[in-house]
Amino acid sequence: MRFLYAALATFLVIIGLGFFLLHGGGTSHDDIGAVSTNFRLFGPNDKVEIQRIDDPAVKNVSCYVSYAQTGGVAGGVGVAENPSQFALNCIAHGPVTIPASLPAQQEVGAISASFLFKHFVLTRMVDRQSNTLVYVLISTKVLHGSPANAVSAVAGS
Repeated sequence: MRFLYAALATFLVIIGLGFFLLHGGGTSHDDIGAVSTNFRLFGPNDKVEIQRIDDPAVKNVSCYVSYAQTGGVAGGVGVAENPSQFALNCIAHGPVTIPASLPAQQEVGAISASFLFKHFVLTRMVDRQSNTLVYVLISTKVLHGSPANAVSAVAGS
């Protein structure tokens, strides 16, 4: 019986590590801050987190993501599932040159929204006709995604 529990724990760790590496493990993002939205007697309060994700392939473009984060006891230990409520704003903080070799669509980063199974994924699309980068943020789950999304665009120089 101990072997079964050890094998299951190892499997879950491997799955979690795989999701971490596939969805934002190497993504450059910085925590900007948080605002408390709901008092919790036990554990941390519910809040809205703000993070910046820099586009790794396009210089001078940063996307700011705000998302709801569940507090309480489950949120405090990192096992609560956050709701699919988020917003996105991308900006150019200098000249933006869109490389000709940039793929038409590419995942730019991700934020974990639950212990293992839910992420907010940021994808970049290139509108070559208008020389614009379009960023879309979606919510994903292993089995079921969500129609929740947010979009922002940055014009090239």
